[in-house]
Amino acid sequence: MIIGELPPAKTIPAVGIETVDMTMRFGAFTALDHVSIKVEPGSFHALLGENGAGKSTLVKCIMGFYRQTSGQLMVDDREVSVASPRDAAAFGLGMVYQHFTLVPSLTGAENLVISRSEVPAVINWTQEKKALAAFMQTMPFEIPLHRPVAELAAGEKQKLEIIKQLYLGRRFLVLDEPTSVLTPAEADDMLGLVRGLTQRGELTVLMISHKFHEVTKFADTVSVLRKGKLTGGGKTSELSTREMAAMMIGDVKLAELDTRLPVNGGAAQVLALNSVKAPDRSGLKTIEIDKLIVHSGEIVGIAGISGNGQKELSEILAGQRPADTGNVAVKGKPYGATRAETRANNVRFIPEEPLQNACAPKMSVSENLSFRTFDLKTDGRETRWLDGRAMRRLAGKLIGDFKVKTASPASPIASLSGGNVQRAVLARELTGEVDLLVVSNPCFGLDFSAVAEIRSRIMKARNGGTAVLLISEDLDELMEMSDRIIVMSDGKLVYETPAREADISVIGAHMAGHH
Repeated sequence: MIIGELPPAKTIPAVGIETVDMTMRFGAFTALDHVSIKVEPGSFHALLGENGAGKSTLVKCIMGFYRQTSGQLMVDDREVSVASPRDAAAFGLGMVYQHFTLVPSLTGAENLVISRSEVPAVINWTQEKKALAAFMQTMPFEIPLHRPVAELAAGEKQKLEIIKQLYLGRRFLVLDEPTSVLTPAEADDMLGLVRGLTQRGELTVLMISHKFHEVTKFADTVSVLRKGKLTGGGKTSELSTREMAAMMIGDVKLAELDTRLPVNGGAAQVLALNSVKAPDRSGLKTIEIDKLIVHSGEIVGIAGISGNGQKELSEILAGQRPADTGNVAVKGKPYGATRAETRANNVRFIPEEPLQNACAPKMSVSENLSFRTFDLKTDGRETRWLDGRAMRRLAGKLIGDFKVKTASPASPIASLSGGNVQRAVLARELTGEVDLLVVSNPCFGLDFSAVAEIRSRIMKARNGGTAVLLISEDLDELMEMSDRIIVMSDGKLVYETPAREADISVIGAHMAGHH
């Protein structure tokens, strides 16, 4: 070898792991109950399960964040003790989280070098860049390492997170919902490249996902957890999504989506925005909605990558963000989102993160369910006196009708799980006549059965004549629910298509700004 020349990058083989009777108890609660899963070296293994099924607990035991109560972890058929993430790293185990962990102001190269356990006090950048260039030649990803991370697209950041783990010598990777911030094209690209690494025997992947189409397209095998137990699994080529769903939720009958009635051609305009301009959250850009109309009995879906103005659009409609110009009309009359106007026009909201944006967390479930009606008499006229008995009666009915699981109607709403907070807000917002429903990411972070139920409730409202504006970052949800899909990019509505004729790749290109 010539002096000064770097040695050729060597390929480190993939690492296989196995959990044997992995059990984790927190006091009297068993989060993992004798779970045995084998992930072969060079395989792409998916881990499915509802929220609370034990997926995170299992991964935390593998990665050394938790010390399991009993059971063993095997790495390459040897029993090992992983007491910390540092131990996990020593065995070649790494994790890519749902949210990015890179330093935005540093370049990709700087992020990689500082992630090593040992970094010299004075970094020889000439040497480091040579070594990185040689390393990148062994990678299937092309990333401009000289650019600050803040300038990279979400898909590039996610690839850089994976590259960082491979650079550090990790050959078994846990991917935790890795595509939640990516466009469909970015997600397919990234998972396809990762699958290529597994097929070449350079990497083993354990992917936590909620998206069946990703599991069937990219994973070789799947394991399903329910209530801390392993309920099934096998080769993805031999399992249908229905079979996987049954393993996830047991014998629970899923609320079927109502048959989608065709939109009436002469349906009335319920919501109309014209030439609306408003500053975005940074105050540096403008949200510009030239024209947006939603008719009675239709769902209009707004697609877009997070941060392209969807949040500001929902805030304009909720009266939380004043528009500089233009007008918003509901049922043909100017609409300013006051309490009186929302009540007169039967406008309801299901905002993103409902616990923060649609509830008073420390107040009881019963009180939160009464926010729409606490100041009204039974005949609809205003009252100054609170009727606690009537509030409790209403809450009891809504809790039963919408299957809200709560210790008691008097419990603070913050004590409920995410799915049950969402059910409680739905119960309040969908009770009584609803002419316009504005919904933002209604199923984000919820489990499979809660998602199916919430979607069917929204569809039922639509079939009853409600105009629905559905703002969602989940393209599958929009394809399944919407009559029309409109893409929002950089604060503007840039593309519209009937949902039945929608082409995901075209929608994805507009979401990414390539149009």
